[in-house]
Amino acid sequence: MEAGAADEETPLIQQLPPEEQCSQYTCDGTVNSDKKPALKQSTGHWRACFFILGAQFAETLCFFMVSKNLVMYLTSALHESNIDAAQSVSIWIGTSFFTPLIGAFLADTYWGRYWTTVISLFIIIIVSATKQISSN
Repeated sequence: MEAGAADEETPLIQQLPPEEQCSQYTCDGTVNSDKKPALKQSTGHWRACFFILGAQFAETLCFFMVSKNLVMYLTSALHESNIDAAQSVSIWIGTSFFTPLIGAFLADTYWGRYWTTVISLFIIIIVSATKQISSN
């Protein structure tokens, strides 16, 4: 077995001096964004939970409000037939549920969660700007 592989298998909490292992750091091997052991004082609180729940609530509310009114918008404003509007909404909903699977695969396999988010936001901005320019 190589020396580098042995370092990867040992948890970070064991690399600390024994007197510091459970005093100020978590004892479960939790690490911060710098891959260093997480401090007990700044880990495990409910601060992020409310932000995540609020963002998820807002996202779900927006998704269902848009999907509810999208057929009416496509038929009245864009003068599509009911069949074409229903097909467009079905494609939009299917894409909305399928793209997170692609993002999860890319995040877990290649880029990591932060770079996947940044690249996805960049793609959304480019697509939105392109559509805005083409509609004018």
